Amino acid sequence: MAADFRFIVVGRGMMGAAAARHLANQTDGIAVIGPDEPEDRASHQGVFGSHYDEGRITRTIDPDTDWARLANRSIGRYADIERDSGIQFYAPVGCLVVGPKRGGEIAYVGDVVEAAKRLGVQTDILDDAELKAKFPFFSFASGSEGVFEPHGAGHISPRRLVKAQSLLAEKVGARVIKQTALSIRDESGLAVVTTAEGETFSAEKILLAAGGFSIAENLLPRPVEMKVYGRTVTFFEVSETEAEALSGMPSLISKAADDVDSIYMLPPIRYPDGKYYMKIGGDPDDLQFTTETELRAWFRTAGRDKAREHLVRIFHQLVPGVRRPPAFTNSCAVSYSPTGYPMIGYTSSPRVAVLTGGCGTAAKSSDEIGRLGAELLLTGRIKDEGYSTDFSAHFRN
Repeated sequence: MAADFRFIVVGRGMMGAAAARHLANQTDGIAVIGPDEPEDRASHQGVFGSHYDEGRITRTIDPDTDWARLANRSIGRYADIERDSGIQFYAPVGCLVVGPKRGGEIAYVGDVVEAAKRLGVQTDILDDAELKAKFPFFSFASGSEGVFEPHGAGHISPRRLVKAQSLLAEKVGARVIKQTALSIRDESGLAVVTTAEGETFSAEKILLAAGGFSIAENLLPRPVEMKVYGRTVTFFEVSETEAEALSGMPSLISKAADDVDSIYMLPPIRYPDGKYYMKIGGDPDDLQFTTETELRAWFRTAGRDKAREHLVRIFHQLVPGVRRPPAFTNSCAVSYSPTGYPMIGYTSSPRVAVLTGGCGTAAKSSDEIGRLGAELLLTGRIKDEGYSTDFSAHFRN
């Protein structure tokens, strides 16, 4: 029986859209399956994507060499993706990492400095006085030290990046199927996906890139082994005048002496409603989901009050000039693999593979992760390209 497609990517998020683009650039017969973003989250009963937002931090420095390589290679292709799609998604405003100064018990800043040296990335090292002079809108604890990466860093719109990747995949012949996958099986020598809409599509190979929803009990014969946590993000509205006054603000990662207070923050970003928002994230504890039903229900909420109150307190400490209460909160999710790296590998079937497990840090690196997923389908393996991890996939017993 002839397959409908050569390759199908299940999942139209950041990794899936990237994989579809890379596949479509190299072969015909590509399809990507996944629903559009719901108009009303609160009443939506289907699956969700974690890319329904306008701000994710991007930076080239990472103490982990493999994550740094994933980021560097992705960021290096941003300009081409923007040019070819006509969609701008990257704001190179720089990224500031702040923590207790080197020499104490907390080695975080020292690890970042060493990583920058190892990667040959230009940075500015700033003490208390220099932080205050360069970034007067921030208020850090005394005894802080900052590492500022002025180039190749800032923030991206995950929503617009997915749109750009999808557009480029379609331009070279990929078919976008706006449905929701229910199950993926190896049947009669083909990989077959059945959707909630009642249709069935077959391919030589299928790549599952469904983010946290990859844990769905019936999606694969053996579900992936992955921990999925709910995250609450909080948004503060600022006026256009305030946004202009804060135009020199970079993306921020703040490592606190009490790690519970560690956060990330985005500068003012204009959202689809025309308003400017600053976003802060960093839950004080973990909220784990073990079923797809729990995860769907979580995305219909606006997050947790406990996390919102925690983030509001830290936001006003760090940016004392913005005194408004939060405009709104939202729910998100992160997925952690057993290895701490994305899982890019085959199931027990040589026709069904997975591409999932962003580990809370994959948005900026999604294009390279997607490229590796495409390579897995095209060649049957990931070639040795300087990565020390094998991106192994793990499944529940």
